[in-house]
Formats: sequence, structure tokens, C-alpha cells
Amino acid sequence: MKGIITVVGKDRVGIIAKVCTYLAEDGINILDISQTIVSGWFNMMMVVDLSTCCHRFEEVVDQLSKLGNEIGVDIRLQREDIFNSMHRI
Repeated sequence: MKGIITVVGKDRVGIIAKVCTYLAEDGINILDISQTIVSGWFNMMMVVDLSTCCHRFEEVVDQLSKLGNEIGVDIRLQREDIFNSMHRI
């Protein structure tokens, strides 16, 4: 299963490292990644493969949200099909 992770917040050192470390430790592969910083605001979007993940989808959603709170950013994970449906024109 594929998912879309978004990370948004005030830019600071270590955001990418902490998110990517969590993903690697949980067996989640990054398929595509884009990140920008605009006027001090950090924005990252990732397409990830959850097929070898160590936890249930809902647990990963909760763990990423908690990680975001710890590092001062908003981290969200959505299933790719739901993300696509929400952003279809």
C-alpha cells in the first residue's frame, strides 16, 4: 500500500532527518520526496511504500503525529487512494 506524508511547519534543523529515521526504522520506503522552504516555512511531501511496514496504518498515523508534535511540525499520513480522491479536480 502507498501513502502520502505531508510535513508542514516553521523550518528548523533536523526535520528531514527525524522523519526519515522514523520511516527507515519502521520499514517504510520513500518512493518520492519533495521539499521546499518558503519565507521560513518548511513543506515536505513524500510518497511512501507501507507494504513492509512494522505497524498497522493507524499506528503509523498516530506515531507520525506524535513525532510532529515533538519536533514542532504537522505531520500527516493518508492512504494514496484517499489523497488522490480528495485532490481530484
